[in-house]
Amino acid sequence: MSTDAQNSVPGADFPEREQTPSQSRIPAQPHTSRQSGAPRPTRTAAAIAGRTGGRLSGQLIRMGLAAGRGTPGDRLRFWSLCAAALAVAVVALAGVAAVATHDGRDARNTARGPLLSDRQHAVALWREAFDAVGEVQHSVIYVEPLRPGAASPPGLSRWLAPGEAMLSPELVRDGQDEGITSRYGRFGGTIAKSGLVSPSERLAYVRVAHDPPVTQDDSWWFVRGFGQDYPMGEALNGRTLSEALRPLGALTGVPALALLVLAARVGSRTRDRRGGLLQALGGTWWHRALVNLGEAVLPLAAGTALAALVLLPAFVTDVRLPPTGYLLDSGDLRSAWPRFALALLLSFAGCLAAVILLHRVGRDGTATRPRSFSSQVPRWRLVGCGVGVAAIACSQYAGESVDLAVFAGGTVVMWVLLPSVTAVASRELGKKFAVRGFRAGRAGQLIGGRWTAAPTRACEACATAMIIGLGLVCQLEAGNSRLGDKAAVAQASQARVGAGVLSVQSRYLTPPAIEGLARALPADSHIVSLQTDQPTESVLIQGSCAALRSLALPCPEAPEAVRSGDPRVAEIANWFGRNPHAQVADPAKLGADAFQGTLLVVTEHPRPGLQAAVERAAYARVPGITVETLGETWTVGAAEKARLGNWVLLFGSTGLALLLLAGSLGVAAELVRVRSALAPTAVLTGSDRIYRSVALWHLTVPLLISTAVAAVVTAWHSLFFTTAAQEGATFSWGVFWAAVATCALLSVLIGALGARTATRAAAHWRPTAD
Repeated sequence: MSTDAQNSVPGADFPEREQTPSQSRIPAQPHTSRQSGAPRPTRTAAAIAGRTGGRLSGQLIRMGLAAGRGTPGDRLRFWSLCAAALAVAVVALAGVAAVATHDGRDARNTARGPLLSDRQHAVALWREAFDAVGEVQHSVIYVEPLRPGAASPPGLSRWLAPGEAMLSPELVRDGQDEGITSRYGRFGGTIAKSGLVSPSERLAYVRVAHDPPVTQDDSWWFVRGFGQDYPMGEALNGRTLSEALRPLGALTGVPALALLVLAARVGSRTRDRRGGLLQALGGTWWHRALVNLGEAVLPLAAGTALAALVLLPAFVTDVRLPPTGYLLDSGDLRSAWPRFALALLLSFAGCLAAVILLHRVGRDGTATRPRSFSSQVPRWRLVGCGVGVAAIACSQYAGESVDLAVFAGGTVVMWVLLPSVTAVASRELGKKFAVRGFRAGRAGQLIGGRWTAAPTRACEACATAMIIGLGLVCQLEAGNSRLGDKAAVAQASQARVGAGVLSVQSRYLTPPAIEGLARALPADSHIVSLQTDQPTESVLIQGSCAALRSLALPCPEAPEAVRSGDPRVAEIANWFGRNPHAQVADPAKLGADAFQGTLLVVTEHPRPGLQAAVERAAYARVPGITVETLGETWTVGAAEKARLGNWVLLFGSTGLALLLLAGSLGVAAELVRVRSALAPTAVLTGSDRIYRSVALWHLTVPLLISTAVAAVVTAWHSLFFTTAAQEGATFSWGVFWAAVATCALLSVLIGALGARTATRAAAHWRPTAD
């Protein structure tokens, strides 16, 4: 073995030990090397390896352990592998938690589903209705026992008394401001977890105060018990297991794997030299794998153990997931503990296998370092990025069935290839920096410019994370703000009139019920009826003279076209008919006509708690009645879509954090190289200012350029998304500038950290033989 080969390996890689003959290093049999320059493993090495057996394997593992503690950049590699193992293990545990939660939800939903029967064998009456608290809908289940001693629905310790209601804990918590505990009758307690698909479900069981008209009403079902799959409550909007696992894998799992790959390549220069020495000594891929195993086993085990600690609180209590608000059932997770243990073992084994397989020494002795373009970025990448931008701009002219697909495809292509454009721009600017630094005699600008112009991918990895991360933050924010045309109109109506106009609907509205409701309303509230004529697009407003005057309308005896400056009348016209007419109607006649029209409660001075008071009065007289603001159905639907978007935001933000961490690790590895390469320049310049200058031109400036490019593209892309691609979405400039400022601050901090580490390394630098 040559002297150069011996000097190429740091002493920390192979600590000096007193060895027995059986533990001596593997000799290399002289032979003619091939054109690749690296010798093949010899038969002598294989024979010795076979004789030494487990002792050699143990020694190689111990060598890997020592290398992990003593090589340059060892702390960076240790924490990188630890973070990667933690990320992969958390994703694996999240997948198991999704499966366990899905199984538990299905089991509880099946246990409470009604078993339909005929009247002869029925033990209870069952009926489902819907209500909302805020903009979140929930199910209201009406039950009426028919036989004493029959089993009550799961989650109820007893049958409800007449006029009593039991609510889920989450419904009680979220509906306190709306008086939910008194809306359906007397509050009888909370529903147990066994009757809820999840602890965060909103559900109410109600028993009416009087006997329901079951003989004439087909909405009441005869049931003989409970125990079949019937979607109700939160299960109505549930998603399949694959629909939950796909975004988890795509938005979080892929970034976790990217972090693992990058962490495995941290410190590749030292491992290349160590692998080259093992190859020169006749070692096989198995010997290199044992060394790499010893080097990676401790950080990977530490990261996997941290993931187990993260899971422990969810085993003890129900954990709420921000920003979704969903509560994980701790019982479901505890019942799946063998699957969690298996997931941790497979995660650890998978990470260890990935680290070993990614460290492959080629015949030229260099194969683990990140590859880069030898001279320039391929032209097809630049052309492809332009095609992606063109696809985004032209997507609005595509057909309605393919416009979203064209927009999404162009977005993916642009995001994937935009870092290449940034790399080209950075390298061209790096050349200009080097030329200007040479002409001006500024060594820092010269060195930093040449390093920036060199084909390295360390800073480009961080630039990629910034570009994609900034785009994802703004796109997710714009996507979550999307309401749709009807929902946007409904939200605007609620902002103008609020609870000043409430719609009251039920198939059980009778003249006595309407008269009783009118007497129970506040003094400044009135009931009016609407009759809509579709051909003429006119709406007839009927009510007492006091009700019409409260809307600034006249009191004609016959239908008459009217005008009013009251905003409530304008909103009624927007939702029910463009040409409002008015007529005085007798309350008894109003009740008879209400079956063919729409009933409204109008209030001159809406105030907080008004809708809750109207709902309480309505439910006391008519079970299953619906009381809602104008267009509330649309806002509830939009809120449901936004809550589903919160899951995408949860997985996407986690993936974004992993991408930024991966980019930061790439830059951290570059800092290790910078500090080692810059340390000798202190002898030549006599000042440490060159460290700050080189870090500025090599790290900060390229990253700031990437941030600027990402900001321009993201602003254009997001505005195009809100104005052309998706109506009703809004773009928050506050979120945009906060994200841009974060990326810019990260760029400055990276440069400052690079200068600081180089300065500290210079104080301890000494010339060496290599």
